[in-house]
Amino acid sequence: MSSLVEAVVALGYGVASALVPIVNAEAYAVVAGQRGGHALVAVLALALGQTAGKLLLFESARRGSGRLALKIAKRAQSGRAATRAARWTEPIRRWLSRRRTALPTVLASAAVGVPPLAVVSIAAGTAGLRRWEFAVACLSGRVIRFALLVLPAVLA
Repeated sequence: MSSLVEAVVALGYGVASALVPIVNAEAYAVVAGQRGGHALVAVLALALGQTAGKLLLFESARRGSGRLALKIAKRAQSGRAATRAARWTEPIRRWLSRRRTALPTVLASAAVGVPPLAVVSIAAGTAGLRRWEFAVACLSGRVIRFALLVLPAVLA
């Protein structure tokens, strides 16, 4: 597969995985690394796609439709998962409202996955975080995450 096709597929997969929880970007990154070839292109495109998708969540929350997104997410989750999500939401919103903790929270969430990036994206939109700051932190964290997943497969 050419690098352009790989980039387009990875970009689309990244957007889909950012919006649909059952689509796993990490699995795609590992498979791309095992195939070799254009692993760096796949990592960058996947991270860009994920960031674009999370920016959609961010903007929907910022413009006031975040409540609708949360309702849909809660209906899709079981009672236990909804309780866990509610437990994360308020502390995240508090962390994101402070300048000194907002960007590290987004970066940690994007790189490690704790707290969940979908929740952070929505909370960041409602907390008033600047769009470009969120995008840079999210993209940086996603590149780190996917590169660390691909690295062992590329080196093997």
